[in-house]
Amino acid sequence: MIRAVTLLLPLTFIFFNVADATRILPLPQLQPQPQPVKSLKINASQDVGSCSYTVSIRTSCSSTSYTRDQISLAFGDAYGNQVYAPRLDDPYSRTFERCSTDTFQIKGPCTYQVCSLYLYRSGNDGWKPESVTVYGYYTKSVTFYYNTFIPYGVWYGFNLCNGGASASS
Repeated sequence: MIRAVTLLLPLTFIFFNVADATRILPLPQLQPQPQPVKSLKINASQDVGSCSYTVSIRTSCSSTSYTRDQISLAFGDAYGNQVYAPRLDDPYSRTFERCSTDTFQIKGPCTYQVCSLYLYRSGNDGWKPESVTVYGYYTKSVTFYYNTFIPYGVWYGFNLCNGGASASS
């Protein structure tokens, strides 16, 4: 009996970890596609110093070799808390080059679990992010998979709050 329990216990652990991993890390192709939003209401009066976030952006290997476009970011939770970074790009530091990952430290209001993320691009070069991951001290990390070119002059991304499909967290 003890031998059977000894064999089953590790298998149970592996089974539940595999089940959790598939729930926590769904395949990118199973996630919804990013969508344009006609009007994203940006909260300009943010309490800038409340919480710190790390945002990691992976540029696709099929993107343009580099971009001089202006890239902005906004993400938030289901309760309307929003973090806004008006300009992430820096053409002099070679951000958003093809096949690269850029990491940014962003301060903004504290949020609950991040469930929406939008990117905004203005410029003529074009840019194709592969994924954007947000890490926060009080929230689980979450990854939004783009793998498509960001259209010019429109907020483009995901709102997975309020019962929608979830991003990878």
